[in-house]
Amino acid sequence: MPKTDRRVRYALLSIISNTALIAMKIAAGILSGSVSIISEAIHSAMDLGASLVAFFSLREASKPADKEHPYGHGKVENISGVVEGSLIFVAAGMIINEAFKKLFEPVEIEEAFVAIAVMFAAALINFIVSRTLYRVAKEEDSMALEADALHLKTDVYTSIGVGVGIVLIKATGILILDPIVAILVALLIIKEAWELTSSGLNFLMDARLSEQEEEDIKVIIESHSDKYVDYHKLKTRKSGNKKHIDFHLTMNPDLTVKETHEIIGIMKKEMGAKFNNCRVSIHIDPYREDGSPGED
Repeated sequence: MPKTDRRVRYALLSIISNTALIAMKIAAGILSGSVSIISEAIHSAMDLGASLVAFFSLREASKPADKEHPYGHGKVENISGVVEGSLIFVAAGMIINEAFKKLFEPVEIEEAFVAIAVMFAAALINFIVSRTLYRVAKEEDSMALEADALHLKTDVYTSIGVGVGIVLIKATGILILDPIVAILVALLIIKEAWELTSSGLNFLMDARLSEQEEEDIKVIIESHSDKYVDYHKLKTRKSGNKKHIDFHLTMNPDLTVKETHEIIGIMKKEMGAKFNNCRVSIHIDPYREDGSPGED
């Protein structure tokens, strides 16, 4: 399987794990009557929707550039991040709505042992899958996979919180703890959704690469300073997992076209070695007769 398909394969892992967790949580929620467990089932259902969005967006984003999309399809991955964040906001709203109802009509928790076991099992499964997705997301520089990993990481904390909440309910008899825990779960989800949505929108607006990445680019350019007069108009952006680097060089007039081409080739090769999935565009500016660097 090609490397570009690796992200799709791991997105499928998230779909499988979320489907299994939804079934487990719904069964535990019905048996126990716990609104916090039902809220967790809703959370996982939204995570499943997000995982499906990530899966199909990654399949699209992995397509090579074509005539209609000369810069590739990478931004589909950033769009999926915004969609996933929006789905999480919806999930949080549904949880809060259900929890407020139970604040005034608390329900006795039944089959507490089963409910607690399911919550801690869900936390363990999500911990393993999220760690795996985070690792692959970093290796592939994939926002969609990182978003999926973030969902599941949040599920780890919320599942543990719900499990502990049920333990406290059985120990104290305070039934109102159940909807309170559900509301706390929803607040955590809202924070997650905000971070994810704002990050996706940031890349859709062609935000520059990080300061450290731009500093690394400058180091590579300046390591060849004896071969050019100056460089300017450095611009960077990210589309999906691909980094775009664009700058102008004013070349030494004594260099031949062949020598200029070789220097550009070396720079591109060094940047490609430093950054995975980068596209480098270098524009050559003429040197003015008065000795000042040219710019067009």
